[in-house]
Formats: sequence, C-alpha cells, structure tokens
Amino acid sequence: MSAFARTDRSLLGQWWWTVDRYLLAGIGVLVLFGAIMVLASSPPIARNLDLDGMHFVIRHFIVLVPAAACLFAVSLLAPRGVLRLATLIFAVSALLTAATLFWAPEIKGATRWLFIGGQQLQPSEFLKPGLAVVAAWVLARRQGLEGLPLALLLVGSSIALLLLQPDLGMAAVVAAFFAAQLFVAGLGWLPIILLAGIGLGGLWGAYSLLPHVRERVDGFLDPTAEIYQVERALSAVKSGGLFGRGPGEGVVKFRLPEAHSDFVFATVAEEFGIIVCLVIVVIFASLVLRALWRLQLNPNRFVQLAATGLVAQFGLQALVNMAVNVNLVPTKGMTLPFISYGGSSLLAIAITMGMLLALTRRGARLEAIP
Repeated sequence: MSAFARTDRSLLGQWWWTVDRYLLAGIGVLVLFGAIMVLASSPPIARNLDLDGMHFVIRHFIVLVPAAACLFAVSLLAPRGVLRLATLIFAVSALLTAATLFWAPEIKGATRWLFIGGQQLQPSEFLKPGLAVVAAWVLARRQGLEGLPLALLLVGSSIALLLLQPDLGMAAVVAAFFAAQLFVAGLGWLPIILLAGIGLGGLWGAYSLLPHVRERVDGFLDPTAEIYQVERALSAVKSGGLFGRGPGEGVVKFRLPEAHSDFVFATVAEEFGIIVCLVIVVIFASLVLRALWRLQLNPNRFVQLAATGLVAQFGLQALVNMAVNVNLVPTKGMTLPFISYGGSSLLAIAITMGMLLALTRRGARLEAIP
C-alpha cells in the first residue's frame, strides 16, 4: 500500500506519483551494491596506505548521505528549477576547473583536484551535468539549430579547460554527450560525421602531444606490453569465473591500489562472478533505455535535450569504466557510477541522476522554459 494517496497534493505526494520509480529503484540497487563493494574492497587498500582499515568505508558513507539528499532534493525540482541549478553549478564548476590550472597540485601528471578545507574536490565532475543542461537550454530556446554557435562556444571552452588539465577522457565524454544532444536537436548525419572526424583529429593530437596518453595507447595496442593495473584486473576477472570466489575472498584488492574505485568492476568479477557483472551491465543498460523511453513520450524540446545529455554521460561513464576493466579500451581514471568509492564523482553523479529524475517526471513538460 502506498504511503501517499493519489489525491495528495503535497510536494512529496506529487513527487511520489510523478517520479519514475523504475529509475529510482535501479539507482537504489546500484547504491546498495556500491556500499557492499566499498565494505568488501577498501579495507586492505587502506591498510596498505597505513590508514585505519575502515578509512575509505567511513568516508564513503559520509559522502553517501549528502549524495542521497542531493539526489532526492534535485529530483523534486521542476524543469525551470533544474535549469537554474544547472546554470549555477556550471558557472561555479567552470571557474573552479579553470582554477585547477593555477592552484591544483600535480597528481599522476594532471592538475584536476583542488584541496578546499582539507577535502579533495574534482570540479570537472560537476561541470558535466551543468553543461549538459545549459547547452540544452541554449539549443532549445531557438528554432532548429540557431542556438548552435553559442552552444559550441560553451562546450568548446569546457573541453579546452579539460584538455589543459589534461583530462582527455572527460573531454571525450563531454564531446560525446553533446554530439548526442545535437543528433536529437536535428543535426544531419554529414555534420555529425564531420564533427566525428574533428574529434578523431583531436585524439591524434593528444596522442602526439601528451606523453602519458601515448604511453597508455601504445601499451593498449601492444599485445606484448604488460600494464600492471590491467593485468591484475584481467587476472581477477578470470579467477572469479561464473559465480566468483565468494564475498571478501578476492585477492585483487591486496594488489591493486584502485580496486575500490577505477577497477571495482574487476573486484566484483572476482568475488561475485561474471553472472553478477552481467546483472550490473543489465541494470545500467535498463536505466539508460528506460530514461530514453520516458523522453520520447515528452514533447518538450528542452527536457528532451537536457535529459539526453544527462543519460548519455551516465551511460558513457559506466561503459568506459567497465571496458577499461576488461581491457577493451586504454586505461582511464573514470569511476563506475554509484558503485566505485568516490567523493566528487559520487556527489556529481547523484546530482546528475537527480536532474534526470526531475526531467523524466510525468508532467515535466508542463513547466514553461524561458
């Protein structure tokens, strides 16, 4: 029996009867499984770093509380509220991302993190959802593709900031979700192919100019090369088999520093098996398809474009992380949404999915967008 009657006109009552509960349930499953995996994988990593065994577990749950609150609060918003929030997030995160070029310490060859009040923050994680919604508004407020020049300026400037850090993977995700938005906005195949060609040229330029990118790509293409992280991840996937070694029985977390974050999918494979990994893939795919199905029922152009950008970055981030874990693409420091340990990434993905839940609520199209 539902806690809210259909005639309940309160804010919570209206939210309950308009939000997509399938999307909400899928997110809840991922959050729960992520908590289990952080509990299972992070203690050995913390001890290897001379930290308390529960260090990462405590930090994850501390961040999980405001992340859940953000997801719920943002999902209550009407589309106009989503636009206002996204504009604020985009403006602040763009300024902070630019600040990383001057004040962020270099970590693993990149300047992506700021330390504010003793806490580590990656502003570019928040730049993505803000940019997706703002770019959608710029495209939707005019007929056809008249808003394209301004949208290209916003997206191009953001990509330039990311490349200067450098963060090629994040820049590629931004370019990819913007291409999806342009396709939905009505851009023809020929311009899309031309943009893809420009993107490939940019990747070649990054390969030529950035030593760490060249090293990763060469290692990926060379079958004789041994990349420690990838080798350990593949070994974990193989040893897990169909049903896994059992919860807590994996060994990759004792050998791989990122077994609780970037390579958590390999940890899942080792302890729970390929079957559970396939279930996770199905959950991510179902969330993306469910969101796209809800969008095609909504005639509002802004809602369609904004939600397309949000769901595209969510699906792409999950796809890239899982592909790295099974050596289908070169290594990239990208977390698995809601499952990996993380601070900035967990908060940012919670805001992203909160916006998506808000935009896919029944009646969202009735809200006028300026």
